[in-house]
Amino acid sequence: MPSSPSRRDVLLTGATAAAALALSAAPAQAGRRPRGPFGRYGSPSARLTPGTLYVHPRGAGDFTGVQSAVTAATGTGRTLVIAPGVYRGTVSVDADRTGMTWIGASEDPHDVVIVHDNAAGTPKPDGSGTLGTSGSATTTLRPDGFTARWITFANDWLRTDLPGTSGTQAVALKVQGDRSAFTHCRFLGHQDTLYADSLSLGTFARQYFAHCYVEGDVDFVFGRATAVFEHCHFRTLIRPDLTSAPYGFVFAPSTAGANPHGYLVTRSRISSEAPDGHYKLARPWVPGSDPTARPMLTVRETRLGAGVDAVAPYTDMSSGHPWQEQRFAEYRNTGPGAVVTVPVNRPQLSRAEAASHTPQTFLGDWRPRG
Repeated sequence: MPSSPSRRDVLLTGATAAAALALSAAPAQAGRRPRGPFGRYGSPSARLTPGTLYVHPRGAGDFTGVQSAVTAATGTGRTLVIAPGVYRGTVSVDADRTGMTWIGASEDPHDVVIVHDNAAGTPKPDGSGTLGTSGSATTTLRPDGFTARWITFANDWLRTDLPGTSGTQAVALKVQGDRSAFTHCRFLGHQDTLYADSLSLGTFARQYFAHCYVEGDVDFVFGRATAVFEHCHFRTLIRPDLTSAPYGFVFAPSTAGANPHGYLVTRSRISSEAPDGHYKLARPWVPGSDPTARPMLTVRETRLGAGVDAVAPYTDMSSGHPWQEQRFAEYRNTGPGAVVTVPVNRPQLSRAEAASHTPQTFLGDWRPRG
């Protein structure tokens, strides 16, 4: 089975090769103009729009790094076209950059990788403590109306990087804004890969993920947002540091009690490189900052692979907040991980109930493009 260090190598090798190819335009064929490193999205000399900025790792764009482009992209409605390459470093986008769009120029998320290797237990540069879970994020997105297409968000920190640390959370992406949409993106990490959250306890941020790939091991999709995952692939990883189940948990929602909509997974699939039955589908996260949270997760019309524990797919994160008191439900799932052997452990929606657990009802008046 693959080891964690090889996963880091594979991640970087693919994007580095793509960046090398992007340095020169493809040969002209039958009168077709070469696309160059920015594909069909223009260039600094022929901008897609006046508000478009171009990022290229070796100087063919306006900026060589994503953060420098974000800093320059003041105002609203700005677009970053990002050429193939590995962009190492953290990226933070302030809430005032509303309506921002990031486009992976090659239209293949394997080619554009934004990655760093911080963990919750990583010491702060000033020595004042450790970064914590939120501080570990490679990319933090706060604005409303954010859109990303064909980009990989990754955190390649490994547990072997800080042996013995208890701060093993390592976030690839933390997204907090309302109307945030991600299509054909990848989210790579181990613990706490994708943090789908909101800016405050009283803010019900809506987020949409379509045709995306997410991998990890412990609570690797978590947070309090209203988040819809449609046609997505979730993959659970091997744990060479463990010898028995469970290896981890796919979802850990922390939905506010007042929010009628939490996480919805629809027409998706969950696969695993781990042994059969070694992963729980979910556990509820009731954080200390919101003890009244009532985590919500609906998984419907989704294929659950053999890696999911079909007998007991849910478990508690803390004894004071049992999963049975939360809002977990399934509807018409398939696959070996969806077989109902102990009905009390697999709450199912009725057909009438399922009618209110759809992308349309979760997202309200917002209709993102899938």
